[in-house]
Amino acid sequence: MRQSKRILIIFFIALGLNGCGIYNFTGGDVGTATTFSVPRFQNYATQNPGSVFEPGLERDFTQALQDRILNQTSLDLTSNGGDLLYEGEIVEYRIAPMSATAQQTAAQNRLSMAVNVRFYNKTKEDADFEQRFSFFYDFPAATQPSAIKSEALEVIFERITQDIFNESLADW
Repeated sequence: MRQSKRILIIFFIALGLNGCGIYNFTGGDVGTATTFSVPRFQNYATQNPGSVFEPGLERDFTQALQDRILNQTSLDLTSNGGDLLYEGEIVEYRIAPMSATAQQTAAQNRLSMAVNVRFYNKTKEDADFEQRFSFFYDFPAATQPSAIKSEALEVIFERITQDIFNESLADW
């Protein structure tokens, strides 16, 4: 009797693991793809009124997206010709006042960033898309933007890269 229970438990565990198929533990469905490419995202944010220039932003964002995909899939990064291609541009990077005090001065500022992404999947063409992704970071107006830049970009990159990953590979 005990032997049959053990066999039954092992059977159900094996069946459950088999049902995971091509998904990994992060929920990324890479299908038959084995490689991906992320060319440098160009920074076109300064072409929009109110946007500010941040040196190295395009390099840092591109690296963050590459790291997200590398860490959450088994795909290999290639400089070009990947089965999955993420390309796009940074279209917004601005700091704007969010709330005012009784003295009509800013109490809080918001750093916001938006990217336009084009995703191409050579192994599953109906998964291709073009979409805008954005996020923000609020901080006290008395704080200098340079003092919060690292933390703010970490939070913004985390959210935007996760949203891009979910849209492209989390096939729920």
